Amino acid sequence: MKLQRKNMLRASALGALVVSGALVLTACGSDDNTKAADGTAKASAPAAGDIKCDDAKGKLLAAGSTAQKNAMDLWVKAFQAACPGVEVNYQSIGSGGGITKFNQGQVAFAGSDSALKESEVTDSQKICTGGQGINLPMVGGPVAIGYNLSGVDNLILDAPTLAKIFDSKITKWDDEAIKKLNPGVTLPSTAIQAFHRSDESGTTQNLGKYLSEAAADDWKYDPKAKSWPAVGGQAANGSSSIASNVKSTDGAIGYFELSYAKSSGIKTVSLNTGAAAPIAATSENASKAIAAAKVKGTGNDLALSIDYKTKAEGAYPLVLVTYEIVCDKGNKAETLPTLKAFLNYAVSDAGQKVLADAHYAPIPAEIAAKVREIVPTLS
Repeated sequence: MKLQRKNMLRASALGALVVSGALVLTACGSDDNTKAADGTAKASAPAAGDIKCDDAKGKLLAAGSTAQKNAMDLWVKAFQAACPGVEVNYQSIGSGGGITKFNQGQVAFAGSDSALKESEVTDSQKICTGGQGINLPMVGGPVAIGYNLSGVDNLILDAPTLAKIFDSKITKWDDEAIKKLNPGVTLPSTAIQAFHRSDESGTTQNLGKYLSEAAADDWKYDPKAKSWPAVGGQAANGSSSIASNVKSTDGAIGYFELSYAKSSGIKTVSLNTGAAAPIAATSENASKAIAAAKVKGTGNDLALSIDYKTKAEGAYPLVLVTYEIVCDKGNKAETLPTLKAFLNYAVSDAGQKVLADAHYAPIPAEIAAKVREIVPTLS
C-alpha cells in the first residue's frame, strides 16, 4: 500500500494550566475568543517577559521524538520571538534517530519518548566529555489509539484485544472479542488495517511496554524495542504519517500522541482497564497516570517508571513521557547558553502552561521542580 505523506495541521491551541503539588489541568479561554481550524480555542503565546534569554545566541540543533513535535513547535515559536537572533531547529525524526544524532554529536539535545538504555548512556560518554547523557522529562501525554471505522463513533478495547489486533491475530472488526467489549454497537466485517511506525520510535516502545505489562499473555515481544516487533500490519514513518493514513483508510487503527488525533479529527479508543468505566484518551486522564510515576534514575537522571497496569478510576495508562536528553557535562561551549535558556523556558510555568490545550499533559510539579534545579547545572 502506497503511504500517503500529508502535512499534518499544526495544533494551534494554547491553554492555561495550574500545577500545584500534583498535576491539575484547567483549560482557559483565549484572549481573542477566536477558534482554530480544528475548533479549539486559540490563546496568546507567553509574553516575552516570561522568557529569560540570558546569553542565548545563534543556532541550536535538536532532533528526535515526533510525539512532542507539536509541543516543540509552540516552545520554539515563543522562544525565538522573545530572543531575537536565536534559532532553534528541531527535527522530528523519531526517538531512535534523535538519540543516534545526539550520540554522534550532531545535536545539542535529543527528544525521546523513552529513557536512554544503558548502552546508549555508555555511547553518550564519548560525546559528553567528562559526563554522560541524562533524561530530563519535559512533556507527558496519552498515546491515543486512533481508528477510522464507518458507523462507529465510540469504540472500547482492552490491552489483550489491542495486542491481538497489532499482532495480526484479530483481523476483522466484527471479531467476537471486539463485540464483547462493545455491546449494542453494530460492528462491520471490515478488514482491520493496523498501522505502525517504520522508524525507531519511543512511542512504539511505550505501546510495547503497555502491552507487555497489561497483556502479558498476548504480547510476547521485547518491551524495550523501539522498532516495530510484530508481524503484519502497515508501516508508516512518523506520527503524522500514521495519523494521515488512519484518517484516510476505512478500517484503520494506529497509535500516536493525542494532539495528532485532535488536529486531524480522528476518533480515539477508550480503554477498558478494569476500572468501573472505560477510560478515554484525554490529557486529564493521562495526568492521573503520570502523576503516580516514580523516578527510577539516579543522580541528575530523572527517568520515570510508569504503572501501565493501573486500574485507578479515570487513569488512562497508555501514556508516554518525552525526555530531553542532554549532557550533564561536556556540552559545547558555543551552544550551552542557548540550550540552558531554552530548557529553562520549556520547564518553566510559562512553558508548561502552553501545553494544556495542545492536548499534552505537563509533567508533575515535583518532577518539574527537579528539572529546574538540574538545567542551570549543565556544563
